[in-house]
Amino acid sequence: MSYTPRQIGAKNTLDYKVYLEKDGKPISPFHDIPLYADEEKQIFNMVVEIPRWTNGKLEITKEEALNPIIQDTKKGKLRYVRNCFPHHGYIHNYGAFPQTWEDPNVVHPETKAVGDNDPVDVLEIGETIGYTGQIKQVKVLGIMALLDEGETDWKVITIDINDPLAPKLNDIEDVERYCPGLLRATNEWFRIYKIPDGKPENQFAFSGEAKNKKYALDIVRETNESWKQLIHGKVADNKGIALTNTTVADSPTYSATAASEVPAASAQPDAPADKSIDKWFFISGSA
Repeated sequence: MSYTPRQIGAKNTLDYKVYLEKDGKPISPFHDIPLYADEEKQIFNMVVEIPRWTNGKLEITKEEALNPIIQDTKKGKLRYVRNCFPHHGYIHNYGAFPQTWEDPNVVHPETKAVGDNDPVDVLEIGETIGYTGQIKQVKVLGIMALLDEGETDWKVITIDINDPLAPKLNDIEDVERYCPGLLRATNEWFRIYKIPDGKPENQFAFSGEAKNKKYALDIVRETNESWKQLIHGKVADNKGIALTNTTVADSPTYSATAASEVPAASAQPDAPADKSIDKWFFISGSA
């Protein structure tokens, strides 16, 4: 399958959107891309939202039909993450697994918190910088559980199957062996990245420990089952998520015409980003 982005407008503007296409036809990156690229080999499709080292808070929107990737806003202004020394922007290729949903109606028995109502977040740690709307084939290595404002916000740690290190990385302990310091840096980044915006330090379940591959795969399967309930209309409260799709033919929100309603590509050159993203923040007590 050939997946390509369809860009509308200019990056760093309120009009910017990236739709996903399959063979030239718009689809939903939330609902229409299979979770598994190869289920037997446990290879997954990852939707890249945010390329490593960039600051714009881009995400699959839940409220619009076919769920384009947009930049998040607060009070009408674009949102960016700050540079918390020594980290610059997002320190991994950041995105989501399609066909997963962290159910906000269910409390996880170990984290003691409900899901955050999003597809599962994915961190890809390979050496190649991705691009917004890219579909990477990745393998799962482990998982962290961020507790974000009372919700469980899983962070699945993965690597692109084409990365030179991929053959050596098969579980979480391999990450520390071949990428020493990366897990510690990941924990620190998620703990402190909201502090420059006046928010408290983030907390983790499991004392910040990254759980292993088996645990991570269980979470991915659970959230895939939750998505299946969501897309088939079996959830009492879907929290306003746009469920329009073009491939899940037995779902009540399947649409054969939704793709034709997506605007034609109209990519513009990147607009200047807010200069405040160039600033360093030195967080007291960070390692």
